[in-house]
Amino acid sequence: MIGKIALDTDVAIMFLNGNEPTDAFLAKQTEVYLPVIVAGELIFGALNSKHAEQNLARHKKLIQKALVLPITETTANTYAKTRLSMKKKGNPIPENDLWIASLCIEHKIPLLSNDAHFEDIEHLTLVRLSAF
Repeated sequence: MIGKIALDTDVAIMFLNGNEPTDAFLAKQTEVYLPVIVAGELIFGALNSKHAEQNLARHKKLIQKALVLPITETTANTYAKTRLSMKKKGNPIPENDLWIASLCIEHKIPLLSNDAHFEDIEHLTLVRLSAF
């Protein structure tokens, strides 16, 4: 799969930690996106770590290289519809992941994640590294 891909936090961390399958997969993509929520989670994780300055520098380098997807009113509408759909299914997922999925749905960008709860979200194209 060569093209556009958005990273979930788990995959971004794998990339930052030098995971070879992740590196190889991302090297084949023409555009790598980070939902702004993922950027926030990465920054939080860096600040909350024992090596905050070092990790913050690494995380910010990734954030600056990626195309960051900002939240807009359209995202808010997509989020509301997605959250309602998940509630009706009786399948709630973490709030941040709803926002991440909503950004990917809005921009029609596949999401690269290993989190299974994304599988039940309508209109989201989920890509898993295990498939490659």
